[in-house]
Amino acid sequence: MSLPTSFQRLAWSNLAAQSAEQMSLAAAPILAVLTLGAGAAETGILTAAQSLPFLLLSLPAGVLADRMRRKQLMVMAELLRAAALLTLPVLLWLGVLSLPMLALIGALTATGTVVFSVAAPALVPTLVPRELLAAANTRLELARSLAFAVGPSAAGVLVVAIGGGAAFVIAALLSLAAVWLIAAIREDVRAPGASRHVVAELIEGMAFVRTQPLLMTIMATAAVWSVSYFVLQSIYVLYAVQRLGLDAGAVGLTLGAYGAGMLVAALASPLILPRMPIGRFIVCGPVGSVIGVATILSSRFVPGIFMPLLGFFLFGIGPLMWSIGQTTLRQALTPTALLGRVSALFMVVSFGARPIGAAIGGLIGTKIGLDAAMLVAGLGFIAQAAIVLFSPMPALRALPRHNLD
Repeated sequence: MSLPTSFQRLAWSNLAAQSAEQMSLAAAPILAVLTLGAGAAETGILTAAQSLPFLLLSLPAGVLADRMRRKQLMVMAELLRAAALLTLPVLLWLGVLSLPMLALIGALTATGTVVFSVAAPALVPTLVPRELLAAANTRLELARSLAFAVGPSAAGVLVVAIGGGAAFVIAALLSLAAVWLIAAIREDVRAPGASRHVVAELIEGMAFVRTQPLLMTIMATAAVWSVSYFVLQSIYVLYAVQRLGLDAGAVGLTLGAYGAGMLVAALASPLILPRMPIGRFIVCGPVGSVIGVATILSSRFVPGIFMPLLGFFLFGIGPLMWSIGQTTLRQALTPTALLGRVSALFMVVSFGARPIGAAIGGLIGTKIGLDAAMLVAGLGFIAQAAIVLFSPMPALRALPRHNLD
């Protein structure tokens, strides 16, 4: 059975929107350093500005996604992203672009990503039948993988070849293409729910998650994984240079292996999913992360680039399988009227855990040492795998069939 035309439009719009995001995320710090003379502190602030909307806007976006037509919300957010992206080359041409302006534009463009990330998983179950949910989510993750693999490198080439503004113009055109594709989606008009206070609606979403052991398992695993991964991310570059003796090019190559792993997993998942119970497929993600960090840690005893390269490749495979599986399970378990809020809640937990992990990694790396911080990351990955392994998840053979719409 093929995926419906409306979903095909959503998948292509996802590729366009994700590519716009990755190009702008990569181009902004390059522009800040090469054109505005930014240092480490300024680029750190820029990165924080690009991440802040995920914490501040995810929950409101979830409420809106359950109150209004999801495609309408996505169109509005993508138009905001395109307008912000087109503003930057104008400011650059006028010679008035500053770091605060660049940070504000980064925050506005990230708003489109927040809305898309919340609304798209909520929209998918209304466009495809239940038996095609996993295939649909695999298609969306393939688009994200391609954007991760191509977007940053394309942005770097454009900035160097034809100037900083060009990458943002092309990103804006991609965002407008996403608008055109989303607008063509045929979404069933839902009857508006009773108007209630935003807090009451958020509490309703949280209360539902608490009643679902599998959703609680996913949330706890995702939180611990995010903390652990950002402990690793916060000190890996220093660890690779000081302990493994890698140069800048080799470090970049190892980090790029993450995207390669995502792409391989996205291509392989359609072959694996029909042959594996959904619970075991989901468990592969956390277990793959343990294998990945163990591979990286083994590089202390096996000199060279191969072990960290392989480790980050495995990191890309595991989390992508996890993303496909747990998103599909969330969609199957959650009533349509709550999908936006539940997606938003999971996003907030995941992104809220990231600065905690970065702070832990930086503190341990500074006070105790890089080896200790890497060990803490490894223990964290073991903990997140234990959460899901000692839950009902491994025994889950098929998607639940009690979505209460």
